[in-house]
Amino acid sequence: MVRVETPISYIAKRWTPSVRTAKRAALAAVVMSVFIIVTGGAVRLTGSGLGCDTWPKCTDDSLFATPEQGLHGAIEFGNRMLTYVLSAAVGWAIVAARSVKPRRRGLTRLAWSQFWLVMGNAVIGGITVWAGLNPWSVAGHFLLANCLLTVAVLTWVRIGEGDGTPRPRAPRPVRRLSWALVATTAVLIVLGTTVTGSGKHAGDSSDVPRMPWDWSAAAHVHAVAAWAVCVLALALWFALRVVDAPTDTRARARDLLIVLVAQGGIGYVQYFNDVPEILVGLHMLGSALLWIAVLRVLLSLRERPAAQAAVPAPPAAPLPEHAPAG
Repeated sequence: MVRVETPISYIAKRWTPSVRTAKRAALAAVVMSVFIIVTGGAVRLTGSGLGCDTWPKCTDDSLFATPEQGLHGAIEFGNRMLTYVLSAAVGWAIVAARSVKPRRRGLTRLAWSQFWLVMGNAVIGGITVWAGLNPWSVAGHFLLANCLLTVAVLTWVRIGEGDGTPRPRAPRPVRRLSWALVATTAVLIVLGTTVTGSGKHAGDSSDVPRMPWDWSAAAHVHAVAAWAVCVLALALWFALRVVDAPTDTRARARDLLIVLVAQGGIGYVQYFNDVPEILVGLHMLGSALLWIAVLRVLLSLRERPAAQAAVPAPPAAPLPEHAPAG
């Protein structure tokens, strides 16, 4: 059976990136994942969600935005074009992960999963347009973008690690506390979609259906979850100091607290000022940075050394020869 060589395997045979280069490639995917979340929010906040009438074309007759669609069409079409930039960043991360020597199949699969998430979210984005910005599909579009961000961060961190068995860097109760923080933050992000889905920023100037509950009540529930995240983050920071955790782990816990304070401040200011668009956009950026900070704290609580290659047993020493009799 003849094995066909793909372009990526061709490159991998002839290029071996340094760890720094591979990490930069993975970081580019992280940055673009954050950027696509923020620009997607900008589309919604400018009322440009239906700036392109359909999908995958912008109109029934044109792949591109037309002058008749005005600024809203340009904004929506521009955000669609950013998907290609995101795909290029993810592609670079895939090539870099595949080219690392020795070959790391788990890392390559992790990088490739970003590609499928990008493709899947593009389809959901198209369904969202077809559904007239249904708030449930809009929420799914945002949450899948956060799944992409999660995998991008995992790829970025894993490139700098080995493939050995993970070793804990903190006691089990502390690690469990970090997982509770991750789960609560995930709930917080999901609840954020219920606030947006029932609020004033429908994404289009026309009547768009909203989630069937009171926006203010949803915002209060979201705030309760935010306070729970703050308590867990503070408890984790304190616990890491008590157990004398590694310096880098404590620094990441400190950075998480800083992001939380900034994000909480923006959230309360926007709530009491009728959620102005610019603050909502900053809050979406803060949401992505908060999730990255939480993941980095979690991942810093274990280390994965390079897998140890099996060392062959030394050859048996030859038996001494008996001296001849005589």
